[in-house]
Amino acid sequence: MLEKCEGIVIRTVNYGESNKIVTLFTREWGKVGVMARGAKKPSSRLSAVTQPFTYGHFLVQRGKGLGGLQQGDIIQSMRSIKEDIFLTAYVSYIVDLLDKGTEEKRPNPFLFELVMQSIQLINEGNDPEIITNIFEMKMLNQLGLYPVLNQCAICKNTDGEFSFSIREGGLICHRCLEKDPYHYKISPATVKLLRLFYYFDLSRLGNISVKDMTKAELKKIISAYYDEYSGLTLKTKRFLDQMANFKGLV
Repeated sequence: MLEKCEGIVIRTVNYGESNKIVTLFTREWGKVGVMARGAKKPSSRLSAVTQPFTYGHFLVQRGKGLGGLQQGDIIQSMRSIKEDIFLTAYVSYIVDLLDKGTEEKRPNPFLFELVMQSIQLINEGNDPEIITNIFEMKMLNQLGLYPVLNQCAICKNTDGEFSFSIREGGLICHRCLEKDPYHYKISPATVKLLRLFYYFDLSRLGNISVKDMTKAELKKIISAYYDEYSGLTLKTKRFLDQMANFKGLV
């Protein structure tokens, strides 16, 4: 049965001499794998549409097993990302996190909009580090994680000066700091952005400028929380960190 979907290429694996197995994240079906026969050949009509991060309409022969990709029409190729190794590293991590955090054939329109908005914002020149942090915070619920960000994780107070406790799974106020001697001291700006990234609608993002010190705190907190609770070890995250360190040296 031939069916049309709207989706983005999040992973490709070469199969045989000329074929690709392509993982699409679609609006209609969630994550699906399809066989793209002949797509490795430069002359193939499926070659361009099966490149990583390509957003398009896909015509798929669906069955019980792996579907077959019959044709595709590119809506957006995300050229700016593909031409920049740093942007490629950020988006590779975003789609890897999406891939590892979702099961096949589970439609999720919210996640589809989130990943599309994130990649398009990076493609349009917005700060890839901040967009990636927002995506990480938005993915937490999908992973079954619910950090306490609207109050102190210990005493439930909503006022005061806040630090972050990995052990308590969220913010703790100045009155409860002795409960976790290993808490992270963070600035009020970082507290505000953690809340903003977790709760707000990405489509409402305007121009956002974040100081380097605040960026460093956000990265430290989000990475530590993921390391403790997500159970994920992603090569794309390790590579992204290496790229960021390299960029900081040049």
